[in-house]
Amino acid sequence: MPDISIFDLLFHIDTFLNDVIIRYGVLVYILIFIILFCETGLFMPLPGDSLIFAGGAFAAAGMLDIWSFALICLAAGILGDSVNYYLGHSVGKKLYWQAKGRFLKRENIDRAKAFYERHGGKAIIFSRFIPLVRQCTPFVAGIGRMTFGRFMSYNLVGVAAWVGISSLLGYFFGNIPAVKDNFSVVILAIIAVSLLPAVIAFLKSKLKGAPKPE
Repeated sequence: MPDISIFDLLFHIDTFLNDVIIRYGVLVYILIFIILFCETGLFMPLPGDSLIFAGGAFAAAGMLDIWSFALICLAAGILGDSVNYYLGHSVGKKLYWQAKGRFLKRENIDRAKAFYERHGGKAIIFSRFIPLVRQCTPFVAGIGRMTFGRFMSYNLVGVAAWVGISSLLGYFFGNIPAVKDNFSVVILAIIAVSLLPAVIAFLKSKLKGAPKPE
């Protein structure tokens, strides 16, 4: 297995996936599942959006089967969120007060909680497209004792939209020469666009709390 670093996963996901596909063939699906499951279920800051986009591009090039890839991504997102929800439901409050680690941070949970309170159940769908917030929203839903059935009804829509949109964008645009030759730049743009709603919300909260000039 090639060496894995967060930097390569974030900015060179195309090169990384290409190497894994060439060396290990269909075993790449297992790796994709593990990465997405860890991102959604275990609070790890991994590149879900860019991974699905890159996978869609590889599927368009014939290196992955688009349906197998999509099903793997759906399964990883749904199972990861379910684990995340049950962590919140069973030991959420205890974990919250101990959330000072590298991956699970209290400020990220607070941000997800504010987003959840503002948008209700729809936050589970919307947060799918916002890194860091999407990792914490199922956890917050579990702490808030939302029923699992209601949580899952929103979660299925959110995961399906996330996987569908990200993979189709990669499938139809990932192999355009300008995109393919500047893949790292495109990945940075995807990360920036994904983080934009969280940045705007953060700035709004700071401005709202700032003292007004006399």
